[in-house]
Amino acid sequence: MRVILASGSQIRRKLMSDAGLEFEVIVKPVDEAAIKASMLAESARLRDIADALAEAKAMRVSRIEEGLVIGADQIMVMDGELYDKPKDINDARERLKLMRGKTHFLVGAVVICEGGQAVWRHMAKTKLTMRDFSDGFLEDYIEKEDDLLTKSVGAYRFEGLGAQLFSHVEGDFFSILGLSLLPVMDYLRLRGAIPS
Repeated sequence: MRVILASGSQIRRKLMSDAGLEFEVIVKPVDEAAIKASMLAESARLRDIADALAEAKAMRVSRIEEGLVIGADQIMVMDGELYDKPKDINDARERLKLMRGKTHFLVGAVVICEGGQAVWRHMAKTKLTMRDFSDGFLEDYIEKEDDLLTKSVGAYRFEGLGAQLFSHVEGDFFSILGLSLLPVMDYLRLRGAIPS
């Protein structure tokens, strides 16, 4: 059975490739900002926003392509506020300063669609506590990571140097990276899309 990843995320692609999965990447853009704004205006739960974004991505591709289409999205919540990806390096710097010594949550959703219908979904919430790092450490980190910091909602790459920012984490490693890989593979096995 054909498996399609409806995400342009390099890390999601790498996670699936490293796990030995055979899949295609097909991305059809959705207006994420409009979906978020609409749902926030309706006082939607933050976790529902991640789910709606993941479903929109998968659904858009599933309506025109056959197979199991995987959509995923992740939001960051700190002090009850939703955060988007940093706009630039300065925004990333300010975000990391704000997060220093505090706890935030990553809420991730994965939705698999087939034939224009959602057939499976999974939610994961991870709790991450940043250590109280020095300004010098922060500047060195920013210099080494550069514009990679603008590619994730937390302004860090947990799979790389970003691990040094944290003192404590509760949750699944793969979910932190943006794709709950083990539950996804369980569903793909159930459907016969990968060997069991």
